[in-house]
Amino acid sequence: MGRNARVWAVVSAIPVGRVATYKQVAALAHIEGPSGARQVGYALAALKTGSDVPWHRVVNVKGGVSPRGDGDAPNEQYDRLALEGVAFDAFGRIDLTRYEWDYGG
Repeated sequence: MGRNARVWAVVSAIPVGRVATYKQVAALAHIEGPSGARQVGYALAALKTGSDVPWHRVVNVKGGVSPRGDGDAPNEQYDRLALEGVAFDAFGRIDLTRYEWDYGG
């Protein structure tokens, strides 16, 4: 299974109302090295429009939404997460101690 498929499989396992960091997804997808989180971003960017992979559940290590090429994506990500019951602080960050996915690892 290629890198993108591994990332998509991990992201597809993140439950509704939970988030995972790019670094966490990289580790679970067996992407080694310091560029793992970036490679997760590349894999998510490669998703086709309308994909059912819940890309919006992946956030940065600070619990924030990372900018994407699509100017509307951050707002869409906030909206999708809010609909799943994920709350943000005044700085737009998620409390990872509350919402980070406990994948049993």
